[in-house]
Amino acid sequence: MDNKMNNIGFKMMSLFFKIRDFIRPREEVLKEVKIKPGFHILDYGCGPGSYSICAGKLVEEKGKVYAVDIHPLAIRSTEQRAKKAGLKNVEGIVTDCKTGLTKNSIDVAFLYDVFHGLGNPESVLTELHRILKTGGILSFSDHHMKEGVIISSVTKSGLFKLMESNKYTFSFAKVS
Repeated sequence: MDNKMNNIGFKMMSLFFKIRDFIRPREEVLKEVKIKPGFHILDYGCGPGSYSICAGKLVEEKGKVYAVDIHPLAIRSTEQRAKKAGLKNVEGIVTDCKTGLTKNSIDVAFLYDVFHGLGNPESVLTELHRILKTGGILSFSDHHMKEGVIISSVTKSGLFKLMESNKYTFSFAKVS
Protein backbone atom coordinates (compact mmCIF):
# COMPACT_ATOMS: atom_id res chain seq x y z
CA MET A 1 0.00 0.00 0.00
CA ASP A 2 2.31 2.63 -1.27
CA ASN A 3 0.17 5.70 -1.80
CA LYS A 4 -2.11 6.68 1.06
CA MET A 5 -5.19 8.39 -0.32
CA ASN A 6 -6.62 11.49 1.28
CA ASN A 7 -9.63 11.30 3.62
CA ILE A 8 -12.14 12.44 0.98
CA GLY A 9 -10.86 9.81 -1.45
CA PHE A 10 -11.16 7.15 1.25
CA LYS A 11 -14.75 8.18 2.02
CA MET A 12 -15.66 8.06 -1.69
CA MET A 13 -14.09 4.61 -1.99
CA SER A 14 -16.03 3.46 1.09
CA LEU A 15 -19.31 4.60 -0.49
CA PHE A 16 -18.48 2.72 -3.68
CA PHE A 17 -17.71 -0.42 -1.65
CA LYS A 18 -21.07 -0.20 0.16
CA ILE A 19 -22.80 -0.24 -3.22
CA ARG A 20 -20.55 -3.09 -4.43
CA ASP A 21 -21.23 -5.11 -1.28
CA PHE A 22 -24.98 -4.65 -1.70
CA ILE A 23 -24.82 -5.92 -5.28
CA ARG A 24 -22.38 -8.77 -4.55
CA PRO A 25 -22.06 -9.57 -0.84
CA ARG A 26 -18.52 -10.37 0.27
CA GLU A 27 -19.76 -13.69 1.69
CA GLU A 28 -20.14 -14.86 -1.90
CA VAL A 29 -16.45 -14.18 -2.58
CA LEU A 30 -15.23 -15.64 0.72
CA LYS A 31 -17.01 -18.97 0.10
CA GLU A 32 -14.11 -19.75 -2.25
CA VAL A 33 -11.61 -19.43 0.60
CA LYS A 34 -13.17 -22.18 2.74
CA ILE A 35 -12.73 -20.33 6.03
CA LYS A 36 -13.32 -22.39 9.14
CA PRO A 37 -14.22 -21.36 12.70
CA GLY A 38 -11.07 -20.70 14.71
CA PHE A 39 -8.98 -19.54 11.73
CA HIS A 40 -6.67 -16.56 12.08
CA ILE A 41 -6.98 -14.28 9.08
CA LEU A 42 -5.11 -11.23 7.83
CA ASP A 43 -6.90 -8.80 5.51
CA TYR A 44 -4.06 -6.82 3.91
CA GLY A 45 -5.32 -3.52 2.51
CA CYS A 46 -8.64 -3.89 4.33
CA GLY A 47 -10.09 -0.53 3.27
CA PRO A 48 -13.40 0.07 5.06
CA GLY A 49 -13.48 -3.54 6.25
CA SER A 50 -15.97 -5.37 4.05
CA TYR A 51 -13.94 -8.59 4.00
CA SER A 52 -12.70 -8.23 7.58
CA ILE A 53 -16.22 -8.05 9.00
CA CYS A 54 -17.44 -10.96 6.93
CA ALA A 55 -14.38 -13.03 7.94
CA GLY A 56 -14.87 -12.08 11.60
CA LYS A 57 -18.29 -13.73 11.48
CA LEU A 58 -16.95 -16.83 9.70
CA VAL A 59 -14.08 -17.49 12.14
CA GLU A 60 -16.46 -17.07 15.09
CA GLU A 61 -15.34 -16.25 18.66
CA LYS A 62 -12.30 -18.56 18.67
CA GLY A 63 -10.89 -17.04 15.48
CA LYS A 64 -9.18 -13.73 14.85
CA VAL A 65 -9.07 -11.25 11.97
CA TYR A 66 -6.29 -8.70 11.59
CA ALA A 67 -7.39 -5.80 9.39
CA VAL A 68 -4.29 -4.13 7.93
CA ASP A 69 -4.16 -0.84 6.04
CA ILE A 70 -1.90 2.17 5.58
CA HIS A 71 -4.81 4.55 6.14
CA PRO A 72 -5.89 5.22 9.74
CA LEU A 73 -9.47 5.91 8.55
CA ALA A 74 -9.61 2.37 7.15
CA ILE A 75 -8.71 0.91 10.52
CA ARG A 76 -11.12 3.21 12.36
CA SER A 77 -13.93 2.32 9.94
CA THR A 78 -13.25 -1.41 10.20
CA GLU A 79 -13.09 -1.37 13.99
CA GLN A 80 -16.32 0.67 14.22
CA ARG A 81 -18.09 -1.76 11.88
CA ALA A 82 -16.81 -4.70 13.93
CA LYS A 83 -18.09 -3.15 17.16
CA LYS A 84 -21.47 -2.42 15.57
CA ALA A 85 -21.67 -6.07 14.40
CA GLY A 86 -20.79 -7.28 17.92
CA LEU A 87 -17.46 -8.73 16.78
CA LYS A 88 -14.64 -8.76 19.33
CA ASN A 89 -12.28 -10.75 17.11
CA VAL A 90 -11.32 -8.02 14.60
CA GLU A 91 -8.18 -5.99 15.30
CA GLY A 92 -6.76 -3.19 13.18
CA ILE A 93 -3.10 -2.63 12.32
CA VAL A 94 -1.90 0.56 10.61
CA THR A 95 1.13 -0.27 8.45
CA ASP A 96 2.39 -0.27 4.88
CA CYS A 97 4.09 -3.67 5.15
CA LYS A 98 5.38 -5.12 8.42
CA THR A 99 2.48 -6.43 10.50
CA GLY A 100 4.29 -7.18 13.76
CA LEU A 101 2.50 -10.53 13.88
CA THR A 102 4.21 -13.73 14.96
CA LYS A 103 5.80 -15.93 12.32
CA ASN A 104 3.54 -18.83 11.18
CA SER A 105 0.46 -17.43 12.95
CA ILE A 106 -2.04 -16.87 10.11
CA ASP A 107 -4.18 -19.48 8.32
CA VAL A 108 -5.35 -17.27 5.44
CA ALA A 109 -4.18 -13.89 4.14
CA PHE A 110 -6.42 -11.82 1.87
CA LEU A 111 -4.71 -9.67 -0.75
CA TYR A 112 -7.69 -8.13 -2.55
CA ASP A 113 -7.47 -5.27 -5.05
CA VAL A 114 -4.31 -3.70 -3.64
CA PHE A 115 -1.41 -5.51 -5.29
CA HIS A 116 -1.44 -3.33 -8.43
CA GLY A 117 -0.82 -0.23 -6.30
CA LEU A 118 1.97 -1.53 -4.09
CA GLY A 119 5.30 0.26 -4.31
CA ASN A 120 7.22 -2.82 -3.16
CA PRO A 121 5.06 -5.90 -3.74
CA GLU A 122 7.96 -8.28 -3.06
CA SER A 123 8.25 -7.00 0.52
CA VAL A 124 4.54 -7.51 1.09
CA LEU A 125 4.66 -11.06 -0.30
CA THR A 126 7.67 -11.79 1.91
CA GLU A 127 5.79 -10.53 4.99
CA LEU A 128 2.68 -12.55 4.11
CA HIS A 129 4.84 -15.65 3.60
CA ARG A 130 6.47 -15.06 6.99
CA ILE A 131 3.21 -14.83 8.93
CA LEU A 132 1.34 -17.62 7.12
CA LYS A 133 1.36 -21.04 8.74
CA THR A 134 2.76 -24.03 6.86
CA GLY A 135 -0.14 -24.94 4.59
CA GLY A 136 -1.45 -21.37 4.84
CA ILE A 137 -3.34 -19.82 1.95
CA LEU A 138 -2.86 -16.50 0.20
CA SER A 139 -6.24 -15.58 -1.26
CA PHE A 140 -5.65 -13.09 -4.06
CA SER A 141 -7.84 -10.95 -6.28
CA ASP A 142 -7.03 -7.82 -8.23
CA HIS A 143 -9.40 -6.74 -10.99
CA HIS A 144 -6.73 -4.33 -12.26
CA MET A 145 -4.52 -7.25 -13.34
CA LYS A 146 -4.83 -10.06 -15.88
CA GLU A 147 -4.71 -13.69 -14.76
CA GLY A 148 -1.26 -14.43 -16.20
CA VAL A 149 0.26 -11.35 -14.59
CA ILE A 150 -1.31 -12.25 -11.25
CA ILE A 151 0.05 -15.78 -11.30
CA SER A 152 3.55 -14.79 -12.40
CA SER A 153 3.72 -11.86 -9.95
CA VAL A 154 2.83 -14.03 -6.96
CA THR A 155 4.80 -17.16 -7.89
CA LYS A 156 8.03 -15.73 -9.37
CA SER A 157 9.71 -15.40 -5.95
CA GLY A 158 9.11 -19.06 -5.16
CA LEU A 159 7.32 -18.17 -1.92
CA PHE A 160 3.90 -19.24 -3.22
CA LYS A 161 2.47 -21.72 -5.71
CA LEU A 162 -0.92 -21.59 -7.38
CA MET A 163 -3.40 -24.05 -5.87
CA GLU A 164 -6.56 -23.06 -7.70
CA SER A 165 -8.18 -20.39 -9.77
CA ASN A 166 -11.75 -19.67 -8.73
CA LYS A 167 -14.51 -17.41 -10.01
CA TYR A 168 -13.48 -14.43 -7.85
CA THR A 169 -10.14 -15.36 -6.30
CA PHE A 170 -6.88 -17.21 -6.77
CA SER A 171 -5.64 -19.46 -3.97
CA PHE A 172 -1.88 -19.69 -3.51
CA ALA A 173 -0.22 -22.07 -1.08
CA LYS A 174 2.75 -21.04 1.02
CA VAL A 175 5.88 -22.84 -0.13
CA SER A 176 8.02 -23.95 2.83
